[in-house]
Amino acid sequence: MSVELTSGRNVLGGPLRACSFDPLTGFFRDGCCRTRGEDEGLHVVCARVTSAFLDYALSQGNDLVTPRPEWRFPGL
Repeated sequence: MSVELTSGRNVLGGPLRACSFDPLTGFFRDGCCRTRGEDEGLHVVCARVTSAFLDYALSQGNDLVTPRPEWRFPGL
């Protein structure tokens, strides 16, 4: 089964650019907000987040701080 990537455009219609470097985030861990069908988390928006946001996400069951090497996610 082949899976096509979504269009390489940002929400303003311009080209996608990498938005994270340390750590590399996104579904493909390439720093860009690209996705495909098996991306259950829908990694389609890049944002700078605060500690308060990370605390809130954790309180809602979405731990973005703990490293998850099996997903190549170093934690934020």
